[in-house]
Amino acid sequence: MNWMELSILAGSNEVAPIDAIMSNYGHGGTVIEEVPPATGRRRFLIKAYLLQNRSYRAQRLQIEQDLSKTGQLTSTLMERKLEPDEWLTSLKSHFSTAEIGDWLVVKPSWSEKEIPASGRTVIELDPGAAFGTGLHPTTRLCLQGLKENLAPGMSVLDLGTGSGIISIAAEKLGAADILALDIDPVAVRAAKNNIACNCASNAIQVRRGTLSQSARTRYKNYFDLVIANITARAISDLAEAFFKVLKPGGKLIVSGIHDEGLDEVLISLALADFGLEKVEDENGWHAVVANKSKIKIRQ
Repeated sequence: MNWMELSILAGSNEVAPIDAIMSNYGHGGTVIEEVPPATGRRRFLIKAYLLQNRSYRAQRLQIEQDLSKTGQLTSTLMERKLEPDEWLTSLKSHFSTAEIGDWLVVKPSWSEKEIPASGRTVIELDPGAAFGTGLHPTTRLCLQGLKENLAPGMSVLDLGTGSGIISIAAEKLGAADILALDIDPVAVRAAKNNIACNCASNAIQVRRGTLSQSARTRYKNYFDLVIANITARAISDLAEAFFKVLKPGGKLIVSGIHDEGLDEVLISLALADFGLEKVEDENGWHAVVANKSKIKIRQ
């Protein structure tokens, strides 16, 4: 399996919009590094990692087009093929033990650092090619929303599971029935491995896929809680599907939404008959919590 690193230099005010675009294509989002200033201005290198497969050239072209449309392609998009051992080295350099809120610690599987006894839940994670470490604001927002809205015994859909971190956290919070879906086979393998390592496999099913028409029919009014950390466009396209698979009174938590995509998501959810509960934000990223009213507006 070969990997390509795409990177671009950005000024402080360009980081968020470029990150939002490149996160849509890179496995597990992006890596952002500050580089020594050459002219007194702060500069950052934004990196995304893509599989070198049949889709790679088309994905790179789409990234360039998306950057151009928003006027953010002010630097050259750089490309580098990674040597086989560079992937793990890069992963280890950007993934360290992290505390999420006051209840969760995410620890790399290779870390030998002791975790102080603090009452926090510990998840040991090897994101592999999927990244999804809990460090990105969208993942952190989803995990906090999960803590606030999940009650023991609930059924949960984790759409775009990535490394499986949200499903594992849901199981540790007492969810009884969790379906983890991802269209990326690399993410599915990583999620299965992480779930097994955290002894969370009994309550969680991991499958490759999304909310297809057959899945919407099969899971109609089934889930108490749906969490989707994907993109604003995908959330908008799936708004009615989310409504269909939630039980009356069920909750929806969606993230992966940058500033410019928030209005689109809010309008799409409203058109699908969701009731808005809360919008949380962190560093220009947003998570939306909505509910499916117990009063059936549509069948």
